[in-house]
Amino acid sequence: MKKHQWFKQAIIVGISTTIGLTTLMATGAGTSPVAAASVSATSKGQKIVNLGKNYLGVRYVFGASTSTTRYFDCSSFTKYIFGKYGKYLPRTSVAQSKVGVAVSRANLRPGDLVFFSSGSRATGRNVTHVAVYAGNGKILHTYGSPGVTISSLTSGNWNRTYLKARRVL
Repeated sequence: MKKHQWFKQAIIVGISTTIGLTTLMATGAGTSPVAAASVSATSKGQKIVNLGKNYLGVRYVFGASTSTTRYFDCSSFTKYIFGKYGKYLPRTSVAQSKVGVAVSRANLRPGDLVFFSSGSRATGRNVTHVAVYAGNGKILHTYGSPGVTISSLTSGNWNRTYLKARRVL
């Protein structure tokens, strides 16, 4: 009988703890505002990446209008997907590279803007391309063919031409 009573007590304590922790997590009570903001920004960044993935394969057109989703250039793409979540970016990659706060490459998280000096206009120091960090060493962006795509940030051209990153969320 005592074993049964102890088991019953353990189940009640376990259920109560689960309910209490679930409530605490759902309300955010007990978390610092910085931690809560960090989680919120990460979630919004991931939502922006997820939205952008809906446009995989949409063709690239340099100087694309910001009023269409039939084609994009790199900065019209970032302007569009961030705008859908209430973050309005300037039109060009150079102007976008001055928004938000600098973030080190080691501290990138989904939704951060990453900037490159690549292509025919590149000098090695000037911003010529913008992408969205998608997590796991990947970037979401558009250029030439295949249009909107996911590329590796940690190898090849994008690794070589990386300049900086900005957190705008």
